[in-house]
Amino acid sequence: MKTILAAPDLLKIEKIWFWLQGMMAGFKGVIDCIKAFSETDFTEDLKKFDVPTLILHGDDDQIVPIGASAMLSSKIVKGSTLKVYPDFDHGMCSTHKDRINADLLTFLKE
Repeated sequence: MKTILAAPDLLKIEKIWFWLQGMMAGFKGVIDCIKAFSETDFTEDLKKFDVPTLILHGDDDQIVPIGASAMLSSKIVKGSTLKVYPDFDHGMCSTHKDRINADLLTFLKE
């Protein structure tokens, strides 16, 4: 007998997998990562971008707030393209990989 999973079931499995990835990280590494990303100002680096840049962000990201990251970055990086995904969370590259990959390929072809 074959089990066929519907799309909502697959999305739930992908979200669980994304959570499991986070749980495999070492405690010190996670704390150091959070410290580095939350305390480092990348403004001067972003101002130096001189290539076409696609900034992707889910508007339901509970880990990295969109207003403090993608919205600001898109204003700093000259000529960047901001793509906001309604209801996508922090793990969108895992949970919605087909959509993200399609958008990346479209951007690269432009």
